Amino acid sequence: MTVGILVVSHSAAIAEGTVALARQMAADVPLVAAGGTDDGGIGTSFEAITEGIGELAGADAVVVLCDLGSAYLTVDTALDFLDDDARGRVHVSSAPVVEGTIAAAVAAQTGGDADAVLAAAATAATSGADAGSASSPVLGDQTAEAASDAPAGDRPGGAVPVDGTADGDDAVASATVELVNESGLHARPAAEFVKAAAKHEARVSVNGVDAKSLLAIMALALPKGASVTIDATGPDARDAVDTLVSLVRSGFGE
Repeated sequence: MTVGILVVSHSAAIAEGTVALARQMAADVPLVAAGGTDDGGIGTSFEAITEGIGELAGADAVVVLCDLGSAYLTVDTALDFLDDDARGRVHVSSAPVVEGTIAAAVAAQTGGDADAVLAAAATAATSGADAGSASSPVLGDQTAEAASDAPAGDRPGGAVPVDGTADGDDAVASATVELVNESGLHARPAAEFVKAAAKHEARVSVNGVDAKSLLAIMALALPKGASVTIDATGPDARDAVDTLVSLVRSGFGE
């Protein structure tokens, strides 16, 4: 499923800048900016919003993010002029426009449907700690305890395996590695981390927050040299941990 994102702002610079930022982390997601008035002033444009929705007609669904209350009113007016089928494809999020757009774009990049993209955007309204618990479950208490009590292993890079069920829904795995890239776990590496985690069925956490929540990971603000503990539970837990460990060790290609 393809989900397009329309960014509506009273400022053309804000809308275009937000789209440019999101594209750095979600290059394959259709993103359109609809900012400012038709004469280049501050405000919103019915025509620009309508055209933006039209530009995203090839997507299966469209998620709209707005900056201020009157932007929502203009979007509502534009939606009233659409036919029923087109209107049914459009979903309006109340998330903060910049953080919400970035989280939504990463969710769309990983193949999320409209509900998943809206849920990802909604995490922008919470703190980093809350975002980790507000989305998908991370690890149960038993798994987290097993991870913290596990003895250090001999795997290179500080990977620490956790004893547990080898297969099935109760399989567990854990490893701790050091961030080697100069900028640490900032926006782009965090997005790469989320996209890699989202490919696995296992529930995954990084330093105690949901590894599939971009904003939760970014809120950790981990610098170069910081320890990254990855815990997973589920049928592909070991593969999830190994994949993410390799990604961290690679420096995210930076």
